[in-house]
Amino acid sequence: MTGPSDAQVIRRVLAGDREMYAQLVDRYRDRLGRYALRMLGERADAEDAVQETFVRAYRSLSRCEPDNFGAWVYGILVNRCRTNGARRARNNARMVADEAAMARASVAHTEERDTLRDAIHWALERLPTEQREAFLLKHVEDLSYETMEQLTGVRPSALRMRVLRARDGLRKLLAEAVRD
Repeated sequence: MTGPSDAQVIRRVLAGDREMYAQLVDRYRDRLGRYALRMLGERADAEDAVQETFVRAYRSLSRCEPDNFGAWVYGILVNRCRTNGARRARNNARMVADEAAMARASVAHTEERDTLRDAIHWALERLPTEQREAFLLKHVEDLSYETMEQLTGVRPSALRMRVLRARDGLRKLLAEAVRD
C-alpha cells in the first residue's frame, strides 16, 4: 500500500482533515462494491449500499479502531446488504410457477463464455442469505473465519457450517443448471 496507512488517514480525518477520507474510499470502494454486487445482485443496489456504508463509516469514524478499519467498514457493509436485501425482497416479492424454467431461459440466452458466470450468479442468488454471505466472505473476499466472526457476529464453527452448506448447495444447483 502506498501512502499513509488506514490508521494514519483516520487520525488525520479525526483531527479535521476531512479531505483525507477520500483515500479510504478509494482504497476500499472496489472490494466493497464487488461484495455488495454479489450479495444484492443489482449494480444500483450495490452502489447504494457502498455509498451508505461510507457515509455511515464517516459519521462513526471516531468509534473505529484505527488499525482495524478494513474489518470495521466491511461489517457496516454486511449490515447494509442485509438491510437492503431484505427490503428489496419485500418490495419485489413475486410468485413464479417454475423458477428453474425461468433460470434456464435466462442462462440459455447468454454467450458461451458468460454461461458459467451466469449459472454461478443464478446459483448464488438461490442460496439462503446466510450461506451466500459466508461463502462470499470466505471464498471471494478471502477472509479468515476470525475476521468473518468480527463482521457478522457469528461464531467460526457456525460460519464453517454455512460455508460448507453453501458449497454443497452450489454444487447441486450448478449440476441442475448443467442438466437443464
